[in-house]
Amino acid sequence: MKGVHPFKPELYYTLKNYSKEKFTADLMAGIIVGIVALPLAIAFGIASGVSPEKGILTAIIAGFAISAFGGSRVQIGGPTGAFIIIIYGIIQEFGLTGLAVATVLAGIFLILLGVLKLGAIIRYIPYPIIVGFTSGIALTIFSTQVKDLLGLRIEGEVPADFIEKWLCYFQNFSTIDLATSLVGIFSILIIACMPLVSKKVPGSLVAIVVMTLAGIVMTNYFGIHVDTIGDRFNINPSMPDAVMPPLSWESMKDLVSPAITIAVLGAIESLLSATVADGIIGKKHNSNQELIGQGIANVLCPIFGGIPATGAIARTMTNINNGGKTPVAGIIHAIVLLLIYFFLMPYAKYIPMACLAGVLVVVSYNMSGWRTIREMIHNPKSDTFVLWLTFILTVIFDLTIAIEVGLVIACLLCMRRMAETTQVSVLTDDDEIDPMAETDLAGNPSVEHLAIPDHVEVYEINGPYFFGIANKFEEVMAQMKERPQVRIIRMRKVPFIDSTGIHNLTNLIEMSKKEKIKIILSGVNDYVRGVLEKNGFCELIGEENICQNINEALEKAKGTE
Repeated sequence: MKGVHPFKPELYYTLKNYSKEKFTADLMAGIIVGIVALPLAIAFGIASGVSPEKGILTAIIAGFAISAFGGSRVQIGGPTGAFIIIIYGIIQEFGLTGLAVATVLAGIFLILLGVLKLGAIIRYIPYPIIVGFTSGIALTIFSTQVKDLLGLRIEGEVPADFIEKWLCYFQNFSTIDLATSLVGIFSILIIACMPLVSKKVPGSLVAIVVMTLAGIVMTNYFGIHVDTIGDRFNINPSMPDAVMPPLSWESMKDLVSPAITIAVLGAIESLLSATVADGIIGKKHNSNQELIGQGIANVLCPIFGGIPATGAIARTMTNINNGGKTPVAGIIHAIVLLLIYFFLMPYAKYIPMACLAGVLVVVSYNMSGWRTIREMIHNPKSDTFVLWLTFILTVIFDLTIAIEVGLVIACLLCMRRMAETTQVSVLTDDDEIDPMAETDLAGNPSVEHLAIPDHVEVYEINGPYFFGIANKFEEVMAQMKERPQVRIIRMRKVPFIDSTGIHNLTNLIEMSKKEKIKIILSGVNDYVRGVLEKNGFCELIGEENICQNINEALEKAKGTE
């Protein structure tokens, strides 16, 4: 971002011209966002496999750090639905200590991405992959909430595998609890209908308050008990001691892959959220500084027992819609959560689990992006394939595999498309129309008059000369029946060349020397020529055989008759 130091947080710049009016706006926005974040933090914490207070502690620590050290004016950070499946899987395999180590590693990776100014690279992750794994996460989150939403009585743990989980649900569907189901369904209806009443008041908070009161009345007056947070967790509203996770090689080596997944997903979600916010407030965030802020947050959270965090689109939008102007709003939101944590957290034990399940069902619906998927069906088949592949891998296996395989497939498809854009042609006619050249005064394409001698073959490469196209050039040459005395390779439309292209040309030179065929290059741009010189190619072919244009190359070829 022009005029902005890459390693100074946005808070540093906004405080320079801070005013009472901005503070008033930030104060109101921060209070509202803090209230909105409360039920989500509790729900995300429980769904991730940790206690509810760890979800709130994450929202407090990450919310403060991301606002204080990040690169966006209005970004709100905290636990998000995207991390639920990753966190749950890591806890199942490596325990809470393993999760803490993976989160710290992810934070370090994010800081390195920011320091190395690689924030822009995240933008190159194909959109179908983002849609695919986001939708897959949404379906997986929904799947994890069915038991609590319907009050199913299942002995033992619900299977982690997606297919086995749903088989278990169907086998135990007869154990559905009517009262629990009604609490869950009414929670969803309240959240869905609340925007019709007021867009300022968060539906999730209203649902929790109403359903908690309803649950208390049902228990005390009708003898109908619905499972609550207090039935499963002991609420301890105190700040835990700061403990650094054991970062030994033994503890880290198996957690590098999950840590990279957390870092990549956190970077994608935070920068996507910041970009969406930019379009609304008319400002531009510093992507590298934002990654540094995200990294600091994820290093700090595990020290106090927290879980991975990132920028949250829903809370960021709430901040903007309620007048948040600077990162101070995010800091106030963290302070509000801290006060709630100390003074109101004991009352959280009365919140019905079915109500939290209803909150997460709405979150998963909003994450599903079904409208986007419907629109992308009309996109190129390769994009649709990547989307559905990533979606299926996320649901059936896990997000780590989905991201890794999705990126590999997307890269392969990208390389194939690049190869398809590069054309190798043989110029055989004396008159060659050049559609890339400027038109004449009459508006017609200019025409080149090339007198190609009989003993000369002219090949033109149009596009990047990289490993995806190197073999295509050999195939075109193999189709020529007669062996010429001179081959001119016209490279005026070659923007770059890679090591495979250089290797291909080197082999061509050596083979041609054995066959006593002269090779001449034409129209090589300065960048490509510099690459060839560094690799010693110019010495092999001879400086005199690299011509500035096709006419010079043809004149040189005529001298070989």
